[in-house]
Amino acid sequence: MTEESRTHGTSGTDVHTLSVTVTGDDRPGVTGTLLGALSGVDAEVLDIQQVVVHGHLTLTVLLRPGAHVDQLRDAAAVAAHRLGLTLTVVEGTGDNARPRQGRAAVVVLGAPLSADAVSLVTSQIALHGANIDRIRRLSRYPVTTVEFDVSGADVPSLRRDMALVAASEAIDIAVAPGGLARRGRRLVVLDVDSTLIQQEVIELLAAHCGREAEVAQVTARAMAGELDFEESLRARVETLAGLPATVLDEVRAAVELTPGARTLVRTLKRLGFTVGLVSGGFIEIVGDLASELGIDHARANQLEIVDGHLTGRVVGDVVDRAGKAHALREFAAQEGLPLSRTVAIGDGANDLDMLDAAGLGVAFNAKPIVQEQAQTSVNVPYLDSVLYLLGISREEIEEADIDDGTPTQAPPVPHHGH
Repeated sequence: MTEESRTHGTSGTDVHTLSVTVTGDDRPGVTGTLLGALSGVDAEVLDIQQVVVHGHLTLTVLLRPGAHVDQLRDAAAVAAHRLGLTLTVVEGTGDNARPRQGRAAVVVLGAPLSADAVSLVTSQIALHGANIDRIRRLSRYPVTTVEFDVSGADVPSLRRDMALVAASEAIDIAVAPGGLARRGRRLVVLDVDSTLIQQEVIELLAAHCGREAEVAQVTARAMAGELDFEESLRARVETLAGLPATVLDEVRAAVELTPGARTLVRTLKRLGFTVGLVSGGFIEIVGDLASELGIDHARANQLEIVDGHLTGRVVGDVVDRAGKAHALREFAAQEGLPLSRTVAIGDGANDLDMLDAAGLGVAFNAKPIVQEQAQTSVNVPYLDSVLYLLGISREEIEEADIDDGTPTQAPPVPHHGH
């Protein structure tokens, strides 16, 4: 056990403080023992902070000691010796509290997450004149996720520079306002095809008339922003003319959810969040998915059916790029939430207006044009990774599943990066 004591210069108006820190192996009762030893001396507690990393404890108590510095130091030494911990005592002035302006949350995801990448992230924060106040691991599988609680940051500027780090290191980084802006109820709106589900529904439908490859080519160009979405949709739907409406049942059965989709929706609903689906696909499929998952809102195109067959046309206005953003705003208004409390998730060019309108726009395994323009990107194949961007940890998700008896199975850990 070692003890270090330093005295900083004081002025007549500074608050005299004593910082007592113990480090070592964590076990139950450490905090109680230390504070119990200090309670016998008349001192005011100004701050307490504790962190445990892989069983190693660091506990700091900041005190206003009054005239009892020596007694407090002796009491802390006895307690640390009894606990077998290392003690550091620092005498100083002020309560060490810095102004907490420019609060931001910087969330870093990697599979794997290298030390070099983390070093670049922390260096970039420092270059912006911001301070890392707290670091927390949010997940260790199927991706490693670390959250940095930062103060003194300009969020838009930091977000731009972090995007460069993300691109160079093949990791995902989200920068969002911290503080109260990170808490409370939200609306989360998801695209469906290639986001909530793994396929493009129109391609599944086109397979029933032998034109899947043709339709898939048009879909890819539309999602990359090369074609007008409404025109391309109407052209693709025309290929379905004459199909019996019963193919919709077959397609519904063939749809596969993206890994983590159920966990994402289930966790958001537990938090009291509102969830919506907005799709350039078809309500005949999207509506059933919303009902199955307990999703609150759904907006998509409607196929025209006459005499039990698809006519090759849609009914009403097409849900295009502008329509998706309109639906986001409409859902938010219905829920009484400002757009700053909304999250949008999508992968295609027709999602860009929606991603831009939302408080947090997330490009999920998206086309290059979307990754370039979105606030943040997630390029791991697990949709529930979006929860980490909201500050929700893997442990919290799994504990909630255990509490309500939901069976969970850990997704496989990827062997490579993106």
